[in-house]
Amino acid sequence: MCVRRTWSPSGPCDLARNLGVLQRGPGDPAFQVGADGAFWRASRTPAGPGTIRIARKGAEVEGRAWGPGAEWLLDGLPALLGADDDPSTFVPRHRLVHEAHRRHPGLRLIRTGLVLESLIPSILEQKVTGVEAYRAWRLLLQRHGEPAPGPAEGMRMRVMPDPRTWALIPSWEWHRAGVDTKRSSTILRAVRVARRLEEATSMDLATASARLQLIPGIGPWTAAETLQRSNGTPDAITVGDLHLPQIVGYALTGERGADDEAMLELLAPYAGQRYRATRLILLSGRTPPRRAPRFAVRDFRTM
Repeated sequence: MCVRRTWSPSGPCDLARNLGVLQRGPGDPAFQVGADGAFWRASRTPAGPGTIRIARKGAEVEGRAWGPGAEWLLDGLPALLGADDDPSTFVPRHRLVHEAHRRHPGLRLIRTGLVLESLIPSILEQKVTGVEAYRAWRLLLQRHGEPAPGPAEGMRMRVMPDPRTWALIPSWEWHRAGVDTKRSSTILRAVRVARRLEEATSMDLATASARLQLIPGIGPWTAAETLQRSNGTPDAITVGDLHLPQIVGYALTGERGADDEAMLELLAPYAGQRYRATRLILLSGRTPPRRAPRFAVRDFRTM
């Protein structure tokens, strides 16, 4: 059965830009964009599996949902689209940031209210290329997830496994998906305390980050990447990233080689809004010229 809800944004709302951070590669089984431009998500909610379709309907946004988690997904639709976000409090301190802020008035920080859904793919992305991480996520969901409720089943969408199913994935299946023991062990530790981790959605940034980092293998990078999506926290700045400090440093100073310390110093004027500032910097398109080839994709199945 399909249930529906419409919501009217209070201002500009860029659905593609805002929801796009949830897609883990072009072949993500849990996120698709239809031929009509509608956005489809398959999620494991506290009420069970659910599928939601999100599309513009005039000045409103319409959500249609299926499955046991349908009502939960529709209740969270406004927050998912940034209703809890207040970009009016953001004050650009650099010309480049000001221009990006002006050109992207529909940017909103989303809030899914689901920790594990963002945590597991973030763990898969630790210290590997995006191609490797996206492939692992896709293969694990296709093999161990379940069909998404509603018409998305015909689209071959999948809901990610529940904690027990994650815990029962044998070692050779992780290996087949290209996931090394360090990352798979971190995921197994996380799913054992899934309920405690989900409580982080109601915590402030410092407390939520500390809760996630109690799990060995989860550090500041993974915690920030998770909370940006699950909590929509505007100050959840990513540290420990290979590229972000160099991008921020080059965008704001024109100089290369910035590290985390230099990035945090440059972003100090945006305290409380550093994640939003980095989103805008990335949207500006000002990135340092590439000097080295991309990392080669490794095949863990041959190791």
